[in-house]
Amino acid sequence: MKVLTYEVEGREKVGIWNRTETWVYPLESFGMEYRDMQSVIEGVSDSEIQLLNHMAGKDPYEIRGAAPTEQVRILAPIKKPRQDVICLGINYMAHGEESARYKKEAFSGERPHAIYFSKRVNRCTAHGEGIPAHQDMVEKLDYEAELAVIIGKDACHVPGEDVRKYIFGYSVINDVSARDIQMRHQQWFFGKSLDGFLPMGPCIVTEEEIAYPPRLGIRSYVNGELRQNSNTELLIFDIAHVISELSQGMTLRAGTIIAMGTPAGVGMGFDPPRFLKPGDHVCCAIEKIGRIDNPVVG
Repeated sequence: MKVLTYEVEGREKVGIWNRTETWVYPLESFGMEYRDMQSVIEGVSDSEIQLLNHMAGKDPYEIRGAAPTEQVRILAPIKKPRQDVICLGINYMAHGEESARYKKEAFSGERPHAIYFSKRVNRCTAHGEGIPAHQDMVEKLDYEAELAVIIGKDACHVPGEDVRKYIFGYSVINDVSARDIQMRHQQWFFGKSLDGFLPMGPCIVTEEEIAYPPRLGIRSYVNGELRQNSNTELLIFDIAHVISELSQGMTLRAGTIIAMGTPAGVGMGFDPPRFLKPGDHVCCAIEKIGRIDNPVVG
């Protein structure tokens, strides 16, 4: 099931896509009065998910309030995260190699522990919305296609074998990064947290729709040119490890977004580097979830 946040006739709603993604069905049509995606994540029951999965296969003319996808505005599924996004650094080996090459450092290939950092997101950027270039302070603007995991219920001291029970679903994000700010401050928080630096969407695919652990093709394109082309099965630290490890020391609240890291092919990985500029179009796509397309704006 694909759950999304959208706007139609001036109203913001939460709904599901039908099987062909040509129509959007509002949850309120099924007696579910969830005000936003966060309340869905916190409150939806297994029986409601089963009902929605069933209704996604219905003819749109049977659904009150159904709207053609082309007539709605797709918003980021979680518009305003309640907490910072948790991110994984260097979680694909090939990206570790290109990152070290860019920084002119030796790369040992050893990753005994996961690298975690946080990304401040005041508001997620929607599919089709512009990524601000912040030209007054950024010269090296980069893209990173990543799988996002959304926590479905508070997770504390979760063993690895039970992690799947705590996942609400998956989405696509672009972990936009200002490499010059990263290098200047020798940490990742500021350079990844500028306004507009987290495109997310176009939906959340609930966890039962995707075989676990996810082995999904992940790609990015800049101006139609394929830049990243990998698979989430190549994660160094997988979802079970990450959620279990983090939950040993801190409670992961329902709605928490975890960005699982990016594969090779980012702008800084080329020789010479190929950073973004206003007028560029970036597409991040993950198999079975969807794609987000965003122009870079000055």
